[in-house]
Amino acid sequence: MHSGAESTVDLAIVGAGPSGLYAAYYAGFRGLTTAVLDTLPHVGGQVAAMYPEKLLYDVAAHPAIKGRDLVDNLVRQAAPFEPHYLLGQTATTLTRTGPRWTLRTDRGTQVHAGAVLVTAGLGRFVPRKLQAAVHLEGRGVMYHVPRLEEHRGRDVVIAGGGDSAVDWALALAPLARSVTLVHRRGTFRAHEHSVRQLHAAPVRVLTDAQITRCLGETWLAGVEIRAGDELLTLPAHTLITALGFSANLGPIADWGIELEYRQIKVDATMQTSLPMVYAAGDGCTYPGRVPLISVGFGEAATAVNHAAVALRPGERLAPEHSSDAVPAPEPQLQAAAVT
Repeated sequence: MHSGAESTVDLAIVGAGPSGLYAAYYAGFRGLTTAVLDTLPHVGGQVAAMYPEKLLYDVAAHPAIKGRDLVDNLVRQAAPFEPHYLLGQTATTLTRTGPRWTLRTDRGTQVHAGAVLVTAGLGRFVPRKLQAAVHLEGRGVMYHVPRLEEHRGRDVVIAGGGDSAVDWALALAPLARSVTLVHRRGTFRAHEHSVRQLHAAPVRVLTDAQITRCLGETWLAGVEIRAGDELLTLPAHTLITALGFSANLGPIADWGIELEYRQIKVDATMQTSLPMVYAAGDGCTYPGRVPLISVGFGEAATAVNHAAVALRPGERLAPEHSSDAVPAPEPQLQAAAVT
């Protein structure tokens, strides 16, 4: 039931990354209604924010798949069950009244749920900002590249020396009119193989250099770069500041859930120290856990199946065979909307 800024569902999922999206599908498959919350204004979590165009090679049944395509497939898989997406807002408090939990967000939304599943990964990702570029955020200055094609024929400058910066430079080199990578050190944190590819690509690489000023009033027009004693001025339609992200659990850390080294402790059913509150994905921990997307999928399914039994005593833990279920017609996807 959804009514304005208030909704009631069987399962509230906090985090719309791969594990959360798969949990939304699996909950629907088990007949549970869901609401999916995320701080980001789009689904996909870290994969969508940082690696949408990067190929992933360790997802089962996909020899290689772009991050964007993986997220799109997960949204499409869950769509027949119509999860209620609440994007661009942070779950701030979790309180229990009777048999239900109530989640409140920083936008005043309330979600009442019989069970809660936290799939928020390492928490809220906040980009490390380049002070000289802050005033043009969203106007040519960005922190990741949602769509490579948007930069075809443009002059692109990238700040950073890690994997993300080098990956964006390599991906944009065949499309952009020019790509310049600016790194404040002489050595890179990125993988050696990627750095070798970078130096062989049509990318201008400036090391021991810093961006000191962004030019433009209403939109980025260029950048000034200090390289040693030299001051360079380059045209730029886009500046990608790939300086990394800081992550923390944010308000989740104050919900009374037992933590271990900033991760949520769970038992074999994926339940936390709070009743009917589960966790899955890289934000949870237990002995021997391996941080892989595929592991998160299994944890999400485990959590949902146990939540389904706890919500509806008498149901079987093992679900029916998915091949025996006929999916409902796929509705129009609305996951990208902020509600």
